[in-house]
Amino acid sequence: MKLDAQDHDGLLVITVDEDRLYASAALSFKEGFRGLVADHSCDVVLNLSRVDFLDSSGLGALVAARKIMGPDRALDLAQLQPIVAKVLALTHMDRVFNIHTDCDAALAAHQVRSAG
Repeated sequence: MKLDAQDHDGLLVITVDEDRLYASAALSFKEGFRGLVADHSCDVVLNLSRVDFLDSSGLGALVAARKIMGPDRALDLAQLQPIVAKVLALTHMDRVFNIHTDCDAALAAHQVRSAG
């Protein structure tokens, strides 16, 4: 699973550089995500712009990523493809995650949260 991480003024943006987040990739995603956030104490935005397929295992991997973050750090999602957004809405996970139209919107929301 290809994950790319970049620090944006105290916010870690992790881009999933794959088109599918499903059963055979879920474990690799969780391990890679855990490794990337282990050395950071900041909030994270997960950029899912390339992911155009998400099954129940992929959804479980997103929930596991949220748990990895712990209660004191946010995990927001950005740039969901329509099918991924639909899966999150059907499973009501759109109520669990803050979802942003793009990474710029996620960065702006983070700045507002940090200021308040």
